[in-house]
Amino acid sequence: MPSPDDLRLIDRLHGGFPLCDRPFAAVAQQLGCSEDTLIDRLQGLLAHGDLTRFGPLFQIERAGGRFVLAAMAVPEDRFASVTAQLGALHEIAHNYRRESAHPDQPGATPLNMWFVIAVESAAQIDPLIARIEAMTGLPVYAFPKEREFFVELRLPLLPGDPHGAR
Repeated sequence: MPSPDDLRLIDRLHGGFPLCDRPFAAVAQQLGCSEDTLIDRLQGLLAHGDLTRFGPLFQIERAGGRFVLAAMAVPEDRFASVTAQLGALHEIAHNYRRESAHPDQPGATPLNMWFVIAVESAAQIDPLIARIEAMTGLPVYAFPKEREFFVELRLPLLPGDPHGAR
């Protein structure tokens, strides 16, 4: 369980990070601790799984790249091995288990492995999907983004903390 100081850190970093030469030092000063303490606390939160990711969100399309949500129907006895295969690909941002209806085969194994493909150019999507299909022997269903939505969900971390966008 994160400490109150950890929760203040998470709350401070959610939705904004200073753009300056030493952003961790700037945040540390705001929170009344040293830069090293702040970095150690953040690394601890990541190492213990209290945070799963710390990094920017950006519109990759503006830089020429693409994100594509994809899914596969993976037999249960192969789930761990297919997870490892995808995990070895640097183009896979993350993958996770989620049960969903199969798009074209009622009664078939549900789409249960979802992942995000992140590539530097749109031309890399189809060859990568073909490589994953050849590697796993399973079809990949791609769900490219059709529209951009911005949804910010802020849940209160500390007593009296308002939720919603700042």
